[in-house]
Amino acid sequence: MAINNPYASYQQNSVNTASPGDLTLMLYNGCLKFLVASKVAIKNKNVSEKNINIQKAQKILRELLITLDPNYEISKNLAALYDYFIRRLVDGNINNDINAIEEVEEFVTELRDTWKEVIKINRQIQHANSGGVV
Repeated sequence: MAINNPYASYQQNSVNTASPGDLTLMLYNGCLKFLVASKVAIKNKNVSEKNINIQKAQKILRELLITLDPNYEISKNLAALYDYFIRRLVDGNINNDINAIEEVEEFVTELRDTWKEVIKINRQIQHANSGGVV
């Protein structure tokens, strides 16, 4: 018999009910989590953990890449950035290069923070347009 894990249920429910904007934010946060873990693994000389975490970050970047709408110019720019990030993470993985991982981490942090601000502004606009009723 399966044991219910309330935290796992909460996480699954969070993903299932999140807006597209919130899902993107979750992806950025997940990517950052795996980048940090990969740096720790490099410092601890844990090759397996480094590889697993870098690959997880790359999968998230690929997911962000394939969900871009090619009809917008910004999507083309983001696609080039995501592709660059993935290549830098390959370098970081092969060469145990923390600098490559930190470079990607800085950019992803900036994108995440910008995305957070977009969500915040969008919610304020929606709130104002609804007459203050949420």
